[in-house]
Amino acid sequence: MADPTPSPTGPEPTGSGSPPGALGRVTVATAIAAVSGYLVLLIAARALGPGGYAVFAVFWAAYGLVTGTQNGQLQETTRAIRAAGSPITGPTTTGTTTTSTGTGGRHPRARPLRVNLGIGVGLAVAVAVTAPLWSGAVFDAHRWLSVVLLACGVASFAVYAHLSGALSGTLSWGVFAVLLSVDALIRLAGAGLALALGWDTTAFLVITVIGSVSWMLLLLGSARARAVVNSPADVGTRTFTVQTLTAMAAAAASAVVVMGFPVLISLTSRAADDPDVVGAVILAITLTRAPLLVPLNSFQGVLISRFVAARHRLVASAALPLAAVTAIGVVGAGLAALVGPWLLRVVFGAGFRLDGTALALFTLGATALALLTITGAAALAVGAHRLYAIGWWCATVASVLLLLLPIAVTDRVALALICGPLIGIAVHLIALPRVPRHMDSQDPADGVA
Repeated sequence: MADPTPSPTGPEPTGSGSPPGALGRVTVATAIAAVSGYLVLLIAARALGPGGYAVFAVFWAAYGLVTGTQNGQLQETTRAIRAAGSPITGPTTTGTTTTSTGTGGRHPRARPLRVNLGIGVGLAVAVAVTAPLWSGAVFDAHRWLSVVLLACGVASFAVYAHLSGALSGTLSWGVFAVLLSVDALIRLAGAGLALALGWDTTAFLVITVIGSVSWMLLLLGSARARAVVNSPADVGTRTFTVQTLTAMAAAAASAVVVMGFPVLISLTSRAADDPDVVGAVILAITLTRAPLLVPLNSFQGVLISRFVAARHRLVASAALPLAAVTAIGVVGAGLAALVGPWLLRVVFGAGFRLDGTALALFTLGATALALLTITGAAALAVGAHRLYAIGWWCATVASVLLLLLPIAVTDRVALALICGPLIGIAVHLIALPRVPRHMDSQDPADGVA
C-alpha cells in the first residue's frame, strides 16, 4: 500500500490548518465509505433473500451498536493526542529515535494505544462471557458464530478506532483517508466475491467485521501510521481511561439514537399503527439521515482537532460547521417535501407512502442530530467529557419519552427526531461557555504512563 504522505517520519502541519488537498481526500474517502456501505447492504439483500438478509441485518445492527459505542475511543484519542501537541515518535535520518511531547514532559502521560487495547480486549471478553444471557434472544441463527465474530470484531475495532484517533490527532489526514477507504472497500470486495461465488449468510457475517482489520494493512504499508500509532496523550493513564469511558458512554447514547432508532420505533409501536406506515417511516429515517450523518461521523476527528486548536474561541470556531449543517438541512428538508414522496414510490415501490411534510420533518430531525454531533465534539474538545455525555443522554431519554406519546406514529417519530437532539444541543450550548479552557494541566498523581 502506498503511503500518501510525502514524509513518513516528519509531522504534518500541527496548526489548525491542513495540508492542501488533505481534507479533500477525507471527503472522497467518506463518500467511498457511504456508497460502499449501501452497496454491501444491497448485495446482501440480493444474495441472501429475505430470510438470510434478516439474519445478516440483525448482526450488522448489533455490530454497529457496539462499534458505535467504541467511537468514543476514537474521539477521546483524537482530543488527547491533539491537545498534547501532535507528538510524533519515529526514526530520524541518523537512525536515532526522537520524540516531540508538546508539553515538556511535566507529568507522566498515558499511551492511548495501551488503554485502547485494554478496552478492546475487555469488551471482547464481556461479549463472550455475557453471551449466554442475551445471544439467544438476539441471534435466531448462527448464534455462536455471531458471538465469536462480534467478540473478535470489537477487539479489532478498538485498534481501528485508536489508529483513526491517532491519525486525526496528528492531522495525518491523507493516511486517515486511506484507512477509511480501505475499511470500506474490504467489505465491498468481500460482498462482491460472496455474491459471485454464491456464498451463504456465514460469509456475510464475516464480511461485516472484516473491514476493521484495515489497521493491520495500514501499519504494514504506511511509515506515517507506524510513527503516530503510539503517540502520548496530554493526561495520565487514569484520567485518559476515565475520559475514554465517559466518551464511550456518550457514544453509546448516540449509537442508540442513530443505529437503534428503528428498534425504538418497533418497541413503541401500537396495535393501531399500520405496519406498512411503520416500515415506510423506518426506511425514510434511514434515507434522510445518511446524507448528513455518514459524512459527519467520518469527519468527527477533523472537528475535534479543529475545536482543540481553537478552544479559546470555541463559539466562533463552531459557528461555521453549525451554520453549514443547518443550511444543508433546511435545503434538504425542502427537497424532501417536494420530491421525497415520489422518490419513495418510484425507487422502493408503491407500498412505501409518506407525505412530503413527514419527510421534511424527518430531514430536520437528521439535521438536529448532526448539530448535536457538532456541539458534542466541541464539548469533548475542551475536556468537558461529562457535559458531552449528559447532552447525548438527555437527547436519548427525551427521544424515547416522545415516542411514547399517544399520537400518530409519523407525528411522534418527527417530534422525537427533532426535539430530542434539540434538548441535547441546549444542554451543550448553555454549559459550554462556562467550561474552563485549561487543557494542558494534569494532576501529577494521575496514573502512570
